Amino acid sequence: MAQNTAEKGSEENLAVVVVIGADRPGIVAGITSVLARHNINIVDIAQTVVRGIFSMIMVVDLSTGDIDLPRLRDELAAKGRELNVEISVNHIAVFRAMQRV
Repeated sequence: MAQNTAEKGSEENLAVVVVIGADRPGIVAGITSVLARHNINIVDIAQTVVRGIFSMIMVVDLSTGDIDLPRLRDELAAKGRELNVEISVNHIAVFRAMQRV
């Protein structure tokens, strides 16, 4: 079975993007447009809607992009305000550490 980029290589350039909010058209398009504008590759993605609540988690590879993690976090936070959703962006190691607590 083929392994994805996150499993094969180093995780030092991976970040986890988590989005939660009321479902509405354009959420995925708005967020992925920010990533595409900065040439950031989506390694893994999952999304669901439960009783009108949208949630999405993405693992993204920052090594392909032209933006660092703090600036990406700021841009996605602004997009989240525009879309009325909460967005968190953390390095994958930080995300995993938070899940252990």
